[in-house]
Amino acid sequence: MWQSVGLTLLVIVATLVCALLFMLFGWYVVWQLFLSKFKFLRELVGDAGTPQAETQPSETKNERASNAPTRNRPRTARQRVASPESTS
Repeated sequence: MWQSVGLTLLVIVATLVCALLFMLFGWYVVWQLFLSKFKFLRELVGDAGTPQAETQPSETKNERASNAPTRNRPRTARQRVASPESTS
């Protein structure tokens, strides 16, 4: 009787341990492949010293704006209307 209860508890605990290890391994793989690329998630977890964070050069908004391709779209009549402050 006690052996079957002990065996049942052992199976339940072993199953929970295996499930926890599987979840931790999955989180590690997903973190390494995808999630560590997001600065917000790195700060949330507290992992600020990753090599990816150190090797990427920091860009300011002006540098990003100057590197962005510019498109000259024709403005519609509604966009060409002067604002009331500029006409007075």
